[in-house]
Amino acid sequence: MTAPELVTDPNRGYLGIDTNPDGVALANVNYFGQPEPWPEGFTVPYPKALHKFAGEFQTIVHPNGFLYLKIPELAYSRSFRRTYLIGVLAQVVVNIARVLGKSIAIEDLGFGKDRLDTDKKFNRMAANFPYRKITEAIIRKAYKEGVGVKPVRPAHTSTIGYWKYMERYGVTIHHAAALAIARRAIGFKEHITKELKQKIQAIKEKLNQKANSLPGEGKGMTRKVKQQIMRLGEKVSVHNGLDRYKQESFYSVWHDLKQLALSSR
Repeated sequence: MTAPELVTDPNRGYLGIDTNPDGVALANVNYFGQPEPWPEGFTVPYPKALHKFAGEFQTIVHPNGFLYLKIPELAYSRSFRRTYLIGVLAQVVVNIARVLGKSIAIEDLGFGKDRLDTDKKFNRMAANFPYRKITEAIIRKAYKEGVGVKPVRPAHTSTIGYWKYMERYGVTIHHAAALAIARRAIGFKEHITKELKQKIQAIKEKLNQKANSLPGEGKGMTRKVKQQIMRLGEKVSVHNGLDRYKQESFYSVWHDLKQLALSSR
């Protein structure tokens, strides 16, 4: 089968995608690694294939270039129905990429799925969800319609999104992860910024205050958290000078920042 001519241009940026049990988070990212507002008049057409009940397909659009496509039934539907819903979802994603003229940046799940979420209900859904089926469906649809796809290692993308982009753009961690995925596809390194250092320092001071007011093992600054912060301080000081491979490695600074985020919630 001859590959169709590409209708997207990676030089325009990427449509970053973060897959979830109930849908996908999208980030419209320009080539400079910044979220880009949706084009004037942009809409997501309701899939004609879905008409069983109201709310079967939900679109949550943020004007600053973020979007969530939600199919609540996806998380608990049976195998054949789920496969059908995934196909519908993939078609909508590819249609959006075509409208934008941007290639798709997606997680290469051969390296595993990165998550940073402490919601128990979400984690139960996420534990056994076949994320790979969504990514494979999107890749197949994109290939057929001439939309470029660039899989990237998902390592630490949720953690990067949580610390660097979620608060800055006022979006969910899933949107922030989609932005990190698109930036990685473009080739950006994720530096430890002055703003991020201030956040880490604020958490450290907060934990110290708890330790002083609530002495005792397991309260405030525990021994484990102290070790995390000491290790984190060492890694933060050298992170920006590392090559990209080392910055994204398993035991990079992002690994410790993930543990700190979970400890401080």
